[in-house]
Amino acid sequence: MIRSAFRRLLRINRLFLVVVFLPTLLSALYFGLIASDVFISESRFVVRSPQKQMPSGLGAILQGSGFGRSQDDTYTVHDYIVSRDALGELERSFALNKSFSAGSVDIVSRFGGIDPDRSFEALHRYYQKRVQLNVDGASSITALRTSAFSAEQARSINQKLLELSEKLVNQLNERGRQDMVRYAAVELQVAEKRAKETTLAVSAFRTQKGVFDPERQSALQLQLVSKLQDEMIATKTQLAQIKALTKDNPQIASLQKKLDTLEAEIRSENAKVAGGDRSLASKSAEFERLSLDRAFAEKQLAVALAALEQARNDALRQQLYLERIVQPSLPDVAVEPRRLRSVLVTFVLGLVAWAVLAMLLAGIREHQD
Repeated sequence: MIRSAFRRLLRINRLFLVVVFLPTLLSALYFGLIASDVFISESRFVVRSPQKQMPSGLGAILQGSGFGRSQDDTYTVHDYIVSRDALGELERSFALNKSFSAGSVDIVSRFGGIDPDRSFEALHRYYQKRVQLNVDGASSITALRTSAFSAEQARSINQKLLELSEKLVNQLNERGRQDMVRYAAVELQVAEKRAKETTLAVSAFRTQKGVFDPERQSALQLQLVSKLQDEMIATKTQLAQIKALTKDNPQIASLQKKLDTLEAEIRSENAKVAGGDRSLASKSAEFERLSLDRAFAEKQLAVALAALEQARNDALRQQLYLERIVQPSLPDVAVEPRRLRSVLVTFVLGLVAWAVLAMLLAGIREHQD
């Protein structure tokens, strides 16, 4: 009975030795003597764009600074920081492949230490573990953390990434400026061409039809007709009075001839206003259509000119801003690895695994007995 209990205790001690003691000992040796110091540099930035128009009410209070957060462009900067292009710039500046795989770095942490693959793709995967981006959803402020095996290199990488991000934002601005001005200039050319075409169409109509403005000319014709009618009425009145007083008055013939002439002139002038295909009324509809096209083209030209001027004004000021809230820090102590915590975590996990395995083995033995 005592011998059986002793054997069982010996098996449990062996299990404890393998599952708890040895991993904890290896962890203490690695984190205490082998693991390289890792320095972390942190900076904070925000991508903003000028507020196009100031909102009213509560929005004006919340956005009183005149700048709006640019979430989409913030994510664009984030993607670029962890991209292969950014890594390529860092590789050209700092030779990360060489510095991350230096012999002074422990074999577990160094690039190409355990995994012999030292391709650019492998370096990119390794680089993504050395760069961390955290964004505050409320303020859109991004915290950029870069880790390296020396404090200077950690800060230099952080500083370079900020410079590359600012360069990217400037490129986006320049592309936006060029697009705005180019599109506005194209619209202006189209509007100018349309305005010239409608002006020439009105001029050709006036030359072909022999009229300047049917509406104004009709008004002048009607004024002339009105004067002729007044003169005809006066002539009729005078003729009637003479006939009533002296039927053989020699003026009657001349007055009658004048009256006939006035009536013929009135008919002729009325025909010019509304008397067939060659009248002003028949030409008015076409002239009004051409005039309306010209007025619309002139308005389009004015709008295009204003749009081009606005595009040029917008091009003079930066559309996006990468503002540094906190400059890259120079760490004075190594933040990682957290040696004592790592050893304790290994010990606790070993205890949990040992307890579970001991219970399973005890259950199996009791079942066999």
